[in-house]
Amino acid sequence: MPRVLPDSPDPFYYLANFERALAWLDARCADLFDDAERRFADDFARMPQASRALFVRMLMRKGPHFRSSRLAYDEIGCPRAAAAPLVAAGWLDAAPPLDLDSLAALVTKAELQALAERLGIALEPRASRAATREALEAHYAAAPDPRDWHAWFPASPDTVLLFASAPLCERLRLMFFGNLHQDWSEFVLADLGVYRYESVPFDRASRAFQRREDIDTYLALRDCRDGFDSAAQAQDFDAAVAVAVTLDALDALAPRTHANAWLRVRHDKLRHATGLAAERAGEPELAWRAYLDCGHPESRYRRVRVLEQLSRREEALALAQTIAEAPENEAQAQRAARTLGRLARTRAKAKTSAEPAFVQLELTLPAAPGELRVEEAARLSLATPQAPVFYVENTLINALFGLLCWPALFAPLPGAFFHPFQRGPADLHAADFVARRASHFEACLAELETHAYRDSILRRYAQKAGVQSPFVAWPALSDDLLALALDCFPAAHLRLWFERLLREPIANRSGLPDLVRFWPHERRYELIEVKGPGDRLQDNQRRWLAYCVQHGMPVSVLQVRWPDLADEANEANESAAQTLRAP
Repeated sequence: MPRVLPDSPDPFYYLANFERALAWLDARCADLFDDAERRFADDFARMPQASRALFVRMLMRKGPHFRSSRLAYDEIGCPRAAAAPLVAAGWLDAAPPLDLDSLAALVTKAELQALAERLGIALEPRASRAATREALEAHYAAAPDPRDWHAWFPASPDTVLLFASAPLCERLRLMFFGNLHQDWSEFVLADLGVYRYESVPFDRASRAFQRREDIDTYLALRDCRDGFDSAAQAQDFDAAVAVAVTLDALDALAPRTHANAWLRVRHDKLRHATGLAAERAGEPELAWRAYLDCGHPESRYRRVRVLEQLSRREEALALAQTIAEAPENEAQAQRAARTLGRLARTRAKAKTSAEPAFVQLELTLPAAPGELRVEEAARLSLATPQAPVFYVENTLINALFGLLCWPALFAPLPGAFFHPFQRGPADLHAADFVARRASHFEACLAELETHAYRDSILRRYAQKAGVQSPFVAWPALSDDLLALALDCFPAAHLRLWFERLLREPIANRSGLPDLVRFWPHERRYELIEVKGPGDRLQDNQRRWLAYCVQHGMPVSVLQVRWPDLADEANEANESAAQTLRAP
C-alpha cells in the first residue's frame, strides 16, 4: 500500500492515507459493511477535498466536540465552509447539545468565569478553574439540561461541531486493524520511520473478520470489558454485583464466539478476570461459575483453588491429580505438584519430579546501589575485561530465536496478517500457532545443524534492523553482544532454548535470567538470575532455571546483599558458590 510522506509537497498526506485505507477496506471487506458504512464508502470520495480533509483531521484528534475556531488549517481554509457538506451528510452535528462536562472541556478558564459572571455567580478573586466549575455546579444544584453552544454563550462568534461519525469510523478502524488499540496515526508513524513493519503479502481474504456478526461480537465484548473495568474503579465498587452482571453478559455472548477461536480467546480472558475478581472479593461460588466454562490457560488450575475455598477438598485433590497427570503446560504441572503436596500432605503422591538443583551464589556489594537497579549493580561488580557481562533478561535469547525463525513467524498464513501495520502474526496466542507453521520452524531450526544459522541471524540483524517483531527488542541488541552470543552459545543450547520457546511462545518468552557472562577466549558463557534482598524467584523463572539445569546449561542464581544486611556467613564471596536445591 503506497503512502505519502508527511514532509512531501502534498499537504493532504493524511487524507491520502485515509483514502488508501478506505480503498483497502472496500476491496476486502465490502461484504461486511452495513448500509451506513456502504453509503460512507461511496459518498466520501464525492465530498469536496477541504471537507474530506476536515473530516480526517477531526477523526485523528481527540473529540467528539470541536470548536470551529480551533479547526484552522491552512490547506483546508474556512472550517465552517468545509464542514457544511459534512453536516448535510449527517457526519457532523453543527448544533450539538452540551452538558456542563462537555462544555468545560471546550472552554478556557476566562470563558468559564465569564459564564459564571453572566449567571450572577460570585467568585473569589483569582478563582481557579476547578473552583469556578464547582461554583457553576452549585448554582444549578442539579445538572443543567444540555444546550447548544450559543445557549451557553449567546454573544460568541464561535460554533461547536460534534463528530457524529465516531461509531462508524470505529467499526471501519476495527475492520482494518482487527483491533482497537491501533489507530489511523499508524500511517504517519510508519511514514516517519517511527515504526517499521515487515512486508507480508496479502490476498483478498486477508482480513480480521469473516462475518459481520464477528464485528458486533468484538465490540460487545469490548463494552463488557469497559463496563467491568469502570465498575472496578468506582468508589462504591461491589465486586459480587459487577462479576455477576459481567458473567450474565458473557453467557449471552458465548454462543457467538464458538465459531471464531480468536473471539473465544477474548471472551475467556475476560471471564478469567472476573473469576480472579470474585476470588479477591471472597466470592468462591461466583469464581467457580466464571472458571467452569472458561478456556483461559490458567482457569483450569484456578478451579482447584476455588474447590479448596468451597471446602470441596476431595474434588480439589482429584482435579489436581488429573492436572498433574496430564498438564496442558509447564505452569499447570508446577502448580499441580505444589497443590498435591499441600492437599495430600506429602509430595510422594505427586506424579511430577522435583525441580533439579541449581547453583546459588551470594554477592555482598560494597554499598547499596542508590539509583542503579540491583541487576546493573551486580553486572558492574561481576564484569571484567576478560569476561564481559550484559543485562539481557528476556531480550537476547528471544532475539536470536526471532531472527533465526523470522520466515516462520512472518509466514503469510490465513488468519495471520490482516493489514500492513502488524508487529507479528495475529494468531500468536493461538494453541495451534506452532503446529500451523511446523514445517517453517523445522526448516529454521535445521540451520543449527550447520553454520548456516550464524549467517541467517547476522543477515537478518542487518536487513531487518528496526522492523517490529514480537521477539526482537532492537534497542537491547548490539553488534558486540550478538557476536559474543554467536561465538559463545553452542548451537545445541540454542536449539534447546528455541524448542522450549516453541512449546509455549507467549508464556516462555519471559522468565529468562537477567545477566549473561561471556568468556570469549574460551567460547563459553553463564546465565545469571539476580535477586536483591527480600526478592524471590518467580514461577516462570524457576521453570527456565530447572530446564537449563536439566540440560546441563551453565546457570546460577545470584543473591545480592548490602553490607548492613549481610551476616557472618557472607565472609568470603569467592567461596560462597555451592550447589543447593532451589528454595
